[in-house]
Amino acid sequence: MAGFVIVDHTADWAIRVWGRDLGELLRQAAEGMNHLMVGGDTAVSPTLTRQLTLDADDAETLLVDWLSELAYWAEMEQVVFPEFELTAVSPTHLEATLHGGPVTELVKHIKAVTYHNLAIVPTHRGLETTIVFDV
Repeated sequence: MAGFVIVDHTADWAIRVWGRDLGELLRQAAEGMNHLMVGGDTAVSPTLTRQLTLDADDAETLLVDWLSELAYWAEMEQVVFPEFELTAVSPTHLEATLHGGPVTELVKHIKAVTYHNLAIVPTHRGLETTIVFDV
């Protein structure tokens, strides 16, 4: 079972994310961040498609880079991508097709995805991590 929950954090926002594998963890992390930015009830019409390829030194860096790209598009273009096709995933590489569209407003603005205590760890669910966002 994959998912995410919002975690209380002193100054910023955080989510705990889990998934059976790295691809599912990346997907849940993006869904959790989208939930923070636009709220749970905001529908995004998938009128845009973008391709994304990322390379990183490790899985944690890949996760931060993935979410940072999505946050950048939300902040700079007011575009959110709630649908993802992850076509290639490894701890150091990601290829994805993103489907999304413009939103009228962001509920929460994410300045940065941080490395604060970031570690992807194996658990009985698969993989789990807590991601802290600078808002």
